[in-house]
Order: sequence, then structure tokens, then C-alpha cells
Amino acid sequence: MDQIISQLLQDSAALKSSLAARSDFVAAVSASAELLAQSVQAGGTVFACGNGGSTCDAMHLCEELVARYKRNRRGIRAMHFMDPSTMTCWGNDFSFEDTFRRYAETFCTDKDILIAISTSGNSKNVLHAVHAAKSKGCKVIGLTGKDGGSLAGLSDVAITVPASATERIQEVHITVVHIWCELLETTYAIS
Repeated sequence: MDQIISQLLQDSAALKSSLAARSDFVAAVSASAELLAQSVQAGGTVFACGNGGSTCDAMHLCEELVARYKRNRRGIRAMHFMDPSTMTCWGNDFSFEDTFRRYAETFCTDKDILIAISTSGNSKNVLHAVHAAKSKGCKVIGLTGKDGGSLAGLSDVAITVPASATERIQEVHITVVHIWCELLETTYAIS
């Protein structure tokens, strides 16, 4: 068992180390942080959506922005698209595939930003939200994996983790979330 644990930790660390050495990946994270900061400074709202573990990452991002990451500061407007009553109402009456789209067309504006999370880059409900957000002038940051899927091409900035293991992709996504929070609180001095 110890060998399995060590190997899993090494696999996670090796992927993050390889990405830290890739200038294109670092540049994408930097560009996405700039987009986030521009939206926040313009009075926009950060929206986020994803499925499964990516739902939890979207909720985690919103919690860090609204409450705090490391520093006491004003709250940053952020909302995830995961209200159970709205999702089940829309899913039952229309379709689950369009629940995130409904949120995006209802809330997103040209001052806002949508964080669309899909480890495959091909989650239909996430892609529908992206199309709706973009139709409202909302910028989109895609957090994806593998080859980026359709999400990479639709995003204003795509952060693609070139791995096939969903858990490794999600581990990098949550690290990116923490990097954004760090940069918003320090580099961009959101206070």
C-alpha cells in the first residue's frame, strides 16, 4: 500500500512539475488571471460551472472569492450554477443538458466572466453554457484536460491539462484556482 501511495503522489507532482516548465501553460494561467482581474475590477461577476468533481471545483472557486483566500479583503462577486432547485426544475421541465445554458442566459453580461470546467472539454451542458455566455458578450475561461475538446476552441483563454487521468486533471485545476486567488489578492491587489 505504501508503494501505491508514493506512486500516486509522484504522479501528481510530476504532472505539475512538467506544467510549471511549460511556458505556454504558464502563459495561459497568467492570461486567465488577467481576464479575471479585469472583470472583477470592472464590477463584473465570476460565474462557474462543471459536472461531478468539477462542480466542486466551481463551488470551491466561488467560496474562495466571496469569503476569502488568505487575506481579509472585500468579497468578490462570484456564483456557481449549481442551485439544486433550479437545476432540478429546469432539468425536469426541459433538459439537464440545458440547465447551465439557462443560468448563463439569465445572469451573464459583458462585464462578467464564466469559468467553464470540463476535464474532457466536451461536456454538452458546459458547452451550451459557453455558447450562451458568449452570446451575451461574457468572456470565458475554459479549464479542461486531455486535448482540450471543444471547450478549448470556444474559450477566450483555455487552460488545458494534457493528461488522460481525470483525477490528475482535477488536481491541476484546483491548483489553478488557488493560483488565481493568490494573484487576485496580491498581484492585482483586490482589497
